[in-house]
Amino acid sequence: MESTSLPGLRHSYEGEPLLESDVAADPISQFAIWFHEALAAGLPEPNAMIVATASAGGRPSARTVLLKGYDETGFVFYTNYESRKGRDLAENARASLVFPWHPIRRQVRVEGSVVKVPHEESAEYFKSRPYGSRIGAWASRQSAVVRSREELDARYAELSARWPEDPPVPDFWGGFRVIPSEVEFWQGQLDRMHDRLRYRRIHPGWVLERLAP
Repeated sequence: MESTSLPGLRHSYEGEPLLESDVAADPISQFAIWFHEALAAGLPEPNAMIVATASAGGRPSARTVLLKGYDETGFVFYTNYESRKGRDLAENARASLVFPWHPIRRQVRVEGSVVKVPHEESAEYFKSRPYGSRIGAWASRQSAVVRSREELDARYAELSARWPEDPPVPDFWGGFRVIPSEVEFWQGQLDRMHDRLRYRRIHPGWVLERLAP
């Protein structure tokens, strides 16, 4: 595709208005409503989210990760703690999440501080994963340079032979919980006059604000 065609790439959004009177009193309840509507709409992997982090020096990075839990305490995902995002969060324990639900003209954005999930909770989730994914967690030194695909496959085969049934939880692997300070709900509208409602934490509750599109 030629770059000259990019200015003409646009899509007109037309959705139901997102009004303050129609949303839940807190963002987790509202997220649950929208998440189940995304499921009902048949979106592929509605729990896929972009996780943005930054190093202590401010160098940003982003990647797609799967949400594996949410409740009033925050949003949980799992990863290798020695990966780039793990290292970023060790230096700068804040993150931003984006759920890009384009087919239903919606987006949810979360900002907050980040803490590690207790080991017991990580271990429980690890045991629920398919066997291959558990071996893969051991085999991949996530974000590290590898010489070849063959090296990676050999490492996987070696670990499969070591643990043919029940691999233990790696000490370098586990969950992160993003504790939200802001959660924004975006609903696409005509003429780029989108609805943006943001919940902002003010202890002990939340304030709801409308943002200009």
